[in-house]
Amino acid sequence: MNVFYPNGQPYKGKSQAVQSAPASDVVYGHRGMSLEEDLNVTNRYYIETDQAVIYKKPTPIQIVHVDYPKRSAAKITEAYFRKASTTDYNGIYQGRYIDFEAKETTHENYIPLKNFHRHQVEHMKRIKRHGGIGFIIVKFTKSSEIFLLDADYLAAAWDESLNGGRKSIPKRIFQDHGSLIPQKYLPRVDYLQNVCEVYF
Repeated sequence: MNVFYPNGQPYKGKSQAVQSAPASDVVYGHRGMSLEEDLNVTNRYYIETDQAVIYKKPTPIQIVHVDYPKRSAAKITEAYFRKASTTDYNGIYQGRYIDFEAKETTHENYIPLKNFHRHQVEHMKRIKRHGGIGFIIVKFTKSSEIFLLDADYLAAAWDESLNGGRKSIPKRIFQDHGSLIPQKYLPRVDYLQNVCEVYF
């Protein structure tokens, strides 16, 4: 199936197989998983153990063309994202609303701000203004380190870049002001431990 962004560019998405697989069939120690897959597995574990209810947000899709080789086998062959999404994940934990964006960077010492979008930054600013918990989770793939960083630091870096400042968030910001997320067998990326330390 061909899926396109609102600007017409083709979407090259990650596999959703882990998200839909039963927890008992998932190999939690799979080192080759993407951050998104790891988080989907982790969130399923949180739900199954009744720790939190956090989901990946679906993106609305406009179906453009469907093939009907036979009535029982309709196949979507072309579709577009109807609008840009906000952040990747949201839900509730210990009575608090949680909203976050997850990114990976191949750069050893920074993540480019171009990996984020203005509407995502504005969305997280609104979440924080209304008392919600907003943050980003970033994986530095070269070191396999995963950090949680409060959305205020993303917003500050974004605003600074608009005024001629640097166009990235240095890794030292994550090290100095963020929280290193433990990676375990189960759950795979235990970010709720960091949420407890930072926000509760």
